[in-house]
Amino acid sequence: MTTRVLVAGIGNIFLGDDGFGPEVVRRIPAGPGESARIVDYGIRGMHLAYDLLEDWDALVLVDAVPNRGEPGRLEVIRAEPDRDQPTDLDAHGMDPAAVFAGVRALGGAVPPTVVVGCQVHSTEEGIGLSDPVAAAVDPAVDTVRRVVTQLCDQRAEV
Repeated sequence: MTTRVLVAGIGNIFLGDDGFGPEVVRRIPAGPGESARIVDYGIRGMHLAYDLLEDWDALVLVDAVPNRGEPGRLEVIRAEPDRDQPTDLDAHGMDPAAVFAGVRALGGAVPPTVVVGCQVHSTEEGIGLSDPVAAAVDPAVDTVRRVVTQLCDQRAEV
């Protein structure tokens, strides 16, 4: 049985470092026979919600995360979506909590989720990543590939 993992690059390329997720997934080479589907969702939250209605074993979100003092620092976080927290659905935005609420509202279930995030330097208007975030893109590609492999290995053990 093949493990199915959705890798979703999210973020707004017009807001500086918020474009981190789309840039990372753009650089992930697609290999034949891999069990991961790699998609740049940008800010299309409803598109991601509808795609999550398919039968996925895991979701990897690649996104910018708030700066906590180390711009360019990568973080790998297991996400625990809050099922009880009401969230407004925004068909034109990309708030992961709203996407997860949309999936549940559509009758789906959110698969186990891992976030590969990068602390931002700036999310001011403008295209292009800051130097510390741009330097984190290639290591993030490696991190995403490692996370996908780990998720597939865990699933195979079950």
